[in-house]
Amino acid sequence: MTRTSLVLGAGIVGVSCALALQKRGFMVTLIDRREPGSETSYGNAGVVSPTSVVPLNNPSLWKSLPNYLGNQHAAVRYRWGHLLRNPGWVLRFLAETRPSRLAPRVAALQGLTAQALTLHKAWMAEAGISHRLRETGTLKLWRSEAGQQAARTEQQWLEDHGFRADYLDRQALSAVEPDLNPIFSAGLWLRDNGSVDWPQAVVAAYAALFAARGGKIVRAAASGLSRTPQGWRATTDSGSFDAGIAVVALGPWSTDLLHPLGLSVPLNVERGYHRHYKAGDGRSLSRPFYDVESAYFLAPMEKGYRLTSGVELANRDAPSNFAQIDAVLPRAKEAFDLTEATEATTWRGARPTLPDSLPMIGEAPRNPGLWLAFGSQHIGFATGPVTGEILAAQICGEKPIADPAPFAPTRYL
Repeated sequence: MTRTSLVLGAGIVGVSCALALQKRGFMVTLIDRREPGSETSYGNAGVVSPTSVVPLNNPSLWKSLPNYLGNQHAAVRYRWGHLLRNPGWVLRFLAETRPSRLAPRVAALQGLTAQALTLHKAWMAEAGISHRLRETGTLKLWRSEAGQQAARTEQQWLEDHGFRADYLDRQALSAVEPDLNPIFSAGLWLRDNGSVDWPQAVVAAYAALFAARGGKIVRAAASGLSRTPQGWRATTDSGSFDAGIAVVALGPWSTDLLHPLGLSVPLNVERGYHRHYKAGDGRSLSRPFYDVESAYFLAPMEKGYRLTSGVELANRDAPSNFAQIDAVLPRAKEAFDLTEATEATTWRGARPTLPDSLPMIGEAPRNPGLWLAFGSQHIGFATGPVTGEILAAQICGEKPIADPAPFAPTRYL
């Protein structure tokens, strides 16, 4: 008997779920209102980072909170109205900073990220885009003299958790990235990380691979989900689509379809912005870097150097506020010779996040055949293929490549 599935959402997570199910014999219909990789998956730093295992709401957040109260810090901005309308989410988010909650979440994230680069490499080879992958690591940099001790402390923590992290002083950093201006006192070279030169192109290539293998891609906006005697039906502006199971992988839009089903998911968003710039003549970077004290990523991309901003806690569809990215631009120019912008507009996106900073991967309670895959916050691009493999394995009764228990929807539903 042919097994059929709908996958709603053609970002990295949805496309990965579609590919993973297809490999297991499912006939899959992938539905999204835009082309694959054109929403949240478009606007990240392109980093595939096994080292991204410490959630933002860890115990050290309390030390940083006084710096954020003025709402002027580049790392975190917020709209007061949004926070006041979502007090339950804020309290749950802060409750996760308890020291007892850190180790299990780090272990869960390490399970999710451990094979991220390996899977991306394999899928990029299958899709014929291996040239888009850099295995040059990433840099985490500190400007202040106090950053030297911070870097040493983090290096020890990373090595204790099995990661390679080279400490770099000013001279060593200049040898690794000669065109960086010598303003950083210390850095870590995170050798286990990879990066890509255009995230949307990677997602589009995975989707093209899915289509070439017989998958169906439908450009349509989903407006509803309902159960049928045979499974699930998605209602869209281009008609209805039926299948035995349905996967909701719509990122920050996932709750739009789940609330009418009585599934109240505490999903919030971390909004972010990016712009692209040219480099000065003869200047280049071999890998992305994160300026810790200035709170921006700068990543070499196909269309220029992508400058990304920190977290903005605001309503998903609220008007843009460019204050954060405007604030980090001069700081980035201090570090690297950026010249004119390569695009006329600033991109804005929303990363879906749950209070415990872990994604939701698994079957929805009380709704057999309805599967959920969203909430990956800022590591969604890296962990998309792993998420797809975990979900597909669960659906097919296989042993997943990582323990799915920490990501179970039942923790919130």
